[in-house]
Amino acid sequence: MLLERQQEYKMAALRAKKQGDVEQAKLYFKTSKSFDAAIEALEKGQSVDLSGLPSPPGQGGSSAPVAAAPAGQSTQPTQPAAAAPAPSAPKDVLEALEQRRAKYMEASAQAKASGDDRKARMHDRIAKQYQSAIRAHKAGKAVNFDELPVPPGFPPIPGQKAVGAEEGIVAALEAANKLASSDAAEVADEEEDEAKEELAKPAAPEEPKKPTLDIPTAGHEQKRTPSASPDRTTIGEGLSQAAVQQLEFLEGRKKQYMKAALQAKQKNDMEQAKIFLRTAKGFEPMIEAARSGKTVDISTVPSPPGDEDEDFILVHHSDVQISEKAEEVYTQLAKILKEQHEKCLTYSEQFKHLGNVTETTKFEKMAESCKKSMEVLKLAQSRGLPPPKHHFEEKSFRIAKIFPELSSTDMVVIIVKGMNLPAPSGIQANDLDAYVKFEFPYPSAEQPQKLKTAVIKNTNSPEYNQSFKLQINRNHRGFRRVVTAKGLKLELLHKGGFLRSDKPIGTALLKLDKLESHSEIREIVEVMDGRKPTGGRIEVKVRLREPLSGQDMQTSTERWLVIDQSQVLV
Repeated sequence: MLLERQQEYKMAALRAKKQGDVEQAKLYFKTSKSFDAAIEALEKGQSVDLSGLPSPPGQGGSSAPVAAAPAGQSTQPTQPAAAAPAPSAPKDVLEALEQRRAKYMEASAQAKASGDDRKARMHDRIAKQYQSAIRAHKAGKAVNFDELPVPPGFPPIPGQKAVGAEEGIVAALEAANKLASSDAAEVADEEEDEAKEELAKPAAPEEPKKPTLDIPTAGHEQKRTPSASPDRTTIGEGLSQAAVQQLEFLEGRKKQYMKAALQAKQKNDMEQAKIFLRTAKGFEPMIEAARSGKTVDISTVPSPPGDEDEDFILVHHSDVQISEKAEEVYTQLAKILKEQHEKCLTYSEQFKHLGNVTETTKFEKMAESCKKSMEVLKLAQSRGLPPPKHHFEEKSFRIAKIFPELSSTDMVVIIVKGMNLPAPSGIQANDLDAYVKFEFPYPSAEQPQKLKTAVIKNTNSPEYNQSFKLQINRNHRGFRRVVTAKGLKLELLHKGGFLRSDKPIGTALLKLDKLESHSEIREIVEVMDGRKPTGGRIEVKVRLREPLSGQDMQTSTERWLVIDQSQVLV
């Protein structure tokens, strides 16, 4: 009954809008939205007071929202599911942050164990938010607690006011609804038209019309024209082109999270809706900074929401028969598209860390195109159709090589392997127990960072594949001097036995000056005995987050799979 009455008000709003009565349309639409809380309460097993139910539109009835009775007044309360015990009240802010971070890490692990990668990534991102907040709090910096999602049942952070569970989220989602509807008016009209057709259908069952999944091709993506509001026009004046790009990027990403919050609410996933909404609100300080002309570090901007592979409906037919050859083609195409999708996301993330809005957006759109092509494949395969037409194109990308998992104060040294190392006198080559040690003369020659590998026994070509993280200051003169003049000196030794000292094998010097323009050095260095080559070599890699000067731009040419078919019947 509630769903029917809500639909009546939606249809009345549509009719009023077509007749030009905007105020009446708004009133009807607002009334239809008021049913959401009551419907949600019924789904949770709570009782609903139907005495305040608005009359059908046009009968002069009240437009007051339906009131849901408190859970305690339910005549047959539902038995709550067994919940985890609530954590003890934290003594201070740090303990509260640690508790919440641990909770989200646990939730991420559970999601991974159950195979829900999307939820695992989401919880992992939140755990990292808390980790950043913990670091900021320990450093004495101010922390915006409103941006941090709150796990269900957790007490408020000491000194912070507790927020009502549903009141704030519902109000904020209503605001998000207005924001999203300003960009999606046409979409809403189409949905209402579909609803109208459904209501107008006779009771007798008819063969449903086959809908189509419209997949725009990469070269013909529909571009939405932003509304040129007076406020936005005024704000854009006086800003540089880069600042305007940043502002549009941030506002667009915020709207994506607002819409994702609305979609989660419509699916009755209130916890997910809250998380998306808090993330959206976290964009406000960055947007304000961009509007005032300040440079914003977009490397901290969250990735687009809803980046999962299974967010569409598959139609299954029991009588589908596909030849083994077609199955192989489908499998291969799906594998290539998935690789392309992951590659685009990687490139987008790299450019985001560099603050390049244009390239970040470009690769995000390419990732979305790959995702839609994957949908086409799955829909066609589910119907037993032959693989859609496809072809390969040569695409060249200018990509920035960066290691986003490293911070600006990290330098990683990877000892890969030794090759044909010389054995000290009295030791056979197959009895060589070699290890590598090195000292990095930073922060000073008197206080170097000392590290060594494990011992690999009984071979003169040991494989180590061990990485060591060193702490650096990219702008420190002492560090720059080591990079340009000194390099990294490696010592190779044979491990002595009981009561026997280690014997030297040789030394190798890795020059680091290429780090000025490259984020990674990979060299095979000659092993020397003093100034005399020994014939042995050692492979070493050194990585920085990004080059010391400029960007490590590289051109990559790849064969790119393109699905020709743009429409697939469901």
